Amino acid sequence: MAFIKLYRDKLASNYQHLSRLFAEHDIEWAVVSKMLCGNRAYLEEFIGLGSRSICDSRISNLATVKDIDPDVETIYIKPPAKRSIEDVVRYADVSFNTERYTIELLSAEAGRQGKVHRVIIMIELGDLREGIMGSHLIEFYESILKLPHIEVVGIGANLNCLNGVMPSEDKLIQMSLYEQLIEAKFNVSIPWVSGGTSVIIPLLLRGQVPSGINHFRVGEALYFGNNLITEEPMEGMHTDVFKLFAEVIEITEKPKVPIGYLGENPSGESFEIDEDDYGKSSYRAILDIGLLDVDASYLLPDDEKLQFLGASSDMIVLDLGDDYDRYKVGDLVSFNLKYMGALNLLNSDYIEKVVA
Repeated sequence: MAFIKLYRDKLASNYQHLSRLFAEHDIEWAVVSKMLCGNRAYLEEFIGLGSRSICDSRISNLATVKDIDPDVETIYIKPPAKRSIEDVVRYADVSFNTERYTIELLSAEAGRQGKVHRVIIMIELGDLREGIMGSHLIEFYESILKLPHIEVVGIGANLNCLNGVMPSEDKLIQMSLYEQLIEAKFNVSIPWVSGGTSVIIPLLLRGQVPSGINHFRVGEALYFGNNLITEEPMEGMHTDVFKLFAEVIEITEKPKVPIGYLGENPSGESFEIDEDDYGKSSYRAILDIGLLDVDASYLLPDDEKLQFLGASSDMIVLDLGDDYDRYKVGDLVSFNLKYMGALNLLNSDYIEKVVA
């Protein structure tokens, strides 16, 4: 069985690095755990580091967090569905919201559970995913301000999540101005301006994050240590907190050109023949992992000589190149991961999850 491995020391190093960075700028931050897909062992590792605030977009994952440590603050980071309202109030201390109707449902359910549910109002800054339009913010805030069992603890925004709109100092200043507008209009205090995510850390390092942005939600930078604007590693951060290991289950010399009439494969792909490959062969390795588990485009082999040839539901095929005898059946091939690759793997029941 292929397995994904979490390196505890590298995770701790990245966590401490980010904690120091945010402390230097008087910023609170929460770990985004959705990539972990509720894996209990991995969540225990994060909570063991001292993380007291965890964000997720699946309420069942936040239920696992609360089962591990009821005192950890949990934040549900998408607008709740009507059918999940009871569980959101039960397992999430805070939720992101964009609809008055939903907040009214949360208010009623919080009353039934004898709680005060905290909400963050998400504002649209141009990426066109969740968020109310800024021109409607005052009217929206006023409509929910006096709802019972509801406390508005912040405003927030997402960038670079749907259409790839990148963050800028101007957009973050806009967020800060929204906070000032609400506080002046309603004589209230907005504790959190949650405008920070992994993609905004490079702006923080360049001194381009306004002081009003005081809350970050971070996942990808913690796990992979990359600057999401330049796609280069950030200084002092590990890029290999997670690694995939897949076993070689076959090595055979085979023709480079398929034999027979060619149609589409089950993925809808058509094979294009390079006429220079006729009469040539290569050594191919088959791995015990496939499209059910991950898209191979998200895998970065440690052995740069390996070449991806294709994948089916259960197997990935590699070209070993000229130095084919460096592998044998039963060997493990290791990969670094892109974010979506790790997300796929952690969501697969067929991949073992281990801690080193």
